[in-house]
Amino acid sequence: MAGNPKVTASLPAEAGHGSAVPEDIERRRARIGFVIELARRLHQYGAAAPRLEQAIGNVAQQLGLACDVLSTPTSIVLSFSGPEGDGIADLTQVVRIAPGDVNLARLCRVDEIADQVADGRLDPRRGMAQLRALGRPLSRRALWATIVSYGLSAASVAVLFRTSAQDAVVAGVIGLLIGGIVVAGYGRPRLSAASDAIAALVATFIATMVSAWLVPLALKLVVLSALIVLVPGMSLTNAVRELTSQHLASGVARFAGAAATILKLTFGTIAAAQVCAVAHIVPAAHSLPPLPLWAQWPALLVAAVAFAMLFQTALRDYPLVVVSVIIGYLVTYWSGNALGTPFGVFIGGLVLSAGSNFYATLKHRPGALVREPGVLLMVPGSIGFRSVSDLLNNQIASGTHIAVLLVTMLISLVAGLLFGDLLVAPRRSL
Repeated sequence: MAGNPKVTASLPAEAGHGSAVPEDIERRRARIGFVIELARRLHQYGAAAPRLEQAIGNVAQQLGLACDVLSTPTSIVLSFSGPEGDGIADLTQVVRIAPGDVNLARLCRVDEIADQVADGRLDPRRGMAQLRALGRPLSRRALWATIVSYGLSAASVAVLFRTSAQDAVVAGVIGLLIGGIVVAGYGRPRLSAASDAIAALVATFIATMVSAWLVPLALKLVVLSALIVLVPGMSLTNAVRELTSQHLASGVARFAGAAATILKLTFGTIAAAQVCAVAHIVPAAHSLPPLPLWAQWPALLVAAVAFAMLFQTALRDYPLVVVSVIIGYLVTYWSGNALGTPFGVFIGGLVLSAGSNFYATLKHRPGALVREPGVLLMVPGSIGFRSVSDLLNNQIASGTHIAVLLVTMLISLVAGLLFGDLLVAPRRSL
């Protein structure tokens, strides 16, 4: 969760010290305040830099403001000037904020409030108050749903990886523990910063001990399935997309953050494996037979529901999110089998991008409801994790080969998303 943002601003010199503020200046300040709060909430709920900047520019223009925006994963800079001014900013605001997580329910509500204020149906002051009300902490029910989503995601992804029933059960239990670690880090910055490494340690320890003492496991796949939600595949994809869109500052920063997360996860797994080796906890050399192919269908449905829970989706949008995940996976799977994995990822990204833009235009709601959960099973974060893990284990040839595959998958997915925008033009920023 994002902490309290630090805000600094240079105030306009329109009113002297102690003087009464004219009514038109007060209204303008209210509009500016709304735009600043809107940018903060969009960032907090997972909007990428290109979409955030476009959305803020559109809303500011509808409110009669000229606003230049620079968004990065950890800050937003907004510069306001009069629509007929000389180009010199009247007010510049810097918002320091932690990287946000996708929250589809709140993102949709932010979009609704922005539309109402831009259309004149809602006063900017009331709109700003409603945006601030969205910043309340997650309820206890939502926190438990997040923990459960980690467990369901891990178990279902293990089945999609063609593992045994025992592998899926162990991955699901470890996923629940990792979800608890992540939730415990909310509001605890030091624990949150170390949660990725701690989760990798816990996952590798438990999986190794179960494989050595209880039942043979496909160890690497179980650990990867348990950590799948933490692997920053979405961040890598957004980073490459921002770089290709010439949002260089945000793209480089996001890519570096994703790389740091992969390094922490890799360190945790390698450290745990070394400790187990020193303690002579040796996992079984063989694994159990995988589940039959038909088991992937219920696993895909469970994964889709888990992703809806993970992204804090409103109940009315669950069917849409579930269908998006299933369509994205099936299109990628079938086209990948026919034409190769990279081209399958390209087709899947194109279909989801075009579909999200079509939905946004048709329903006047954020296309993120289709796009964000739909691409989650296609993002190549797990490949990056395996590549770094192999390289740190001195498996140079394997690590290099997987790294090349990672780049290919990233390029294919981002190209698909960009071509989808060309096929169906995005009429809405989100």
